[in-house]
Formats: sequence, C-alpha cells, structure tokens
Amino acid sequence: MDIARAEKVEKELDNLITRRSRQKDPEEASEAWQASVRRYKVRRREENRLLWCEYFSHLAGSLRARAEEYDHRAQALMETDQPKGVA
Repeated sequence: MDIARAEKVEKELDNLITRRSRQKDPEEASEAWQASVRRYKVRRREENRLLWCEYFSHLAGSLRARAEEYDHRAQALMETDQPKGVA
C-alpha cells in the first residue's frame, strides 16, 4: 500500500512540476521583453547612425565636386574677362 501511495504522490509531483514549468512568470517575461526592446533600439540606433553617416558622406562628396566645378567656371570667366594686355 505504501508503494502505491508513494507512486501516486510521485506522479502528482511530476504533474505539478510539469504544469509549473509551462507557466510563465509575468516578471520574467516582462524583463525578457524589456531586454529584447533595449537590444532592438540599440541595433536600430546603430543602423540609423550608419545610414546618416553614409548620407552625409555622399552629400559632402557631391558638394566638393560641385564646388570644384564652380571654381573651374569662375577661373575660366576670370581668364576671359581680363582685357588684352593685362597679365
């Protein structure tokens, strides 16, 4: 009789442990979610930072090319606007 009772108690404990392991702790789930959100925000911030760096680098290159073009135009105009005999 004691063996049957012990087996019954053991089975009930196994069932209790199984049910408990399936339940999620609200605080633990919340902490995991918050950590996930923090990781997402850090990753997103870094992606945005890199994209802005790429954008401004491209913009700076375009502006340098435009400035060089304007310098050449201005130089050409200055050379053609000088009266003859002035060096």
